[in-house]
Amino acid sequence: MTGRRLPNSAHVSRPWRIREITTDFRLEDVWRLPWAGGPGDFAHLIDTVAEYDPAQSASWPLAALFRLRWKLGEILGWDAPGTGLGDRVATLRERLPDDLRATPGPSPRVLPFTSLYQTEDEWAIESANQTMHGILHLGRVPAGDGGFGAQMAIYVKPNGLLGMAYMALIKPFRYLVVYPRMMREMAHRLGA
Repeated sequence: MTGRRLPNSAHVSRPWRIREITTDFRLEDVWRLPWAGGPGDFAHLIDTVAEYDPAQSASWPLAALFRLRWKLGEILGWDAPGTGLGDRVATLRERLPDDLRATPGPSPRVLPFTSLYQTEDEWAIESANQTMHGILHLGRVPAGDGGFGAQMAIYVKPNGLLGMAYMALIKPFRYLVVYPRMMREMAHRLGA
C-alpha cells in the first residue's frame, strides 16, 4: 500500500469535525496514507506520526529540506517567539466544542505542532509561525474489506503576502519530495 495524493473532494465529502472550526482556512492538500487497520489501530497510526521527525529521515532530500526550513526560520525569524500560537494567532482550541476540547490527544514529539483533539476517527494538530497558521488532520476512513484506511489533510491560513509567497514557493517541493518520501517512510514504519 502506498500513499497518494487525493482530490480535496475525498476529504470534504466526509463529515469531519475539523471542518466546523476551519471555515476560514484553505484546504491545501489531501493524501491517502499508507495504512490499513482495524477499529482499535488508529491510535497506533497517531503515535507513529507523533514520533516522526522528517529532519532525521533516511531520505537525504527530505531531511535536507526540513533542516533548511528550520535554519531559514531561525535566520529570518519565521519561528521566533511571538510568531506562533497564543501570540500572533489564537489557538483553534478556543473554537472547539466542549466534547472535542476534552480529548486533546498527543502532540508531536519533534514537529512544532500542538494537539487540538483526538477522536476514534480523527486527530488534528496545529502550528503557527510568521508565514502561516496550519492544521494537519488525520482521518480514519472505512475500507471496502471491513477495515480502515486513513487520510491526511492539510489546512492553511497564510499570513499576508509573505505567507502566500511562502506557500507558493514550497508547493513543488511538497509534491515532488516531501509528501512522496514521507509516505514511503510512513509505509515502512507502519509495515504497510
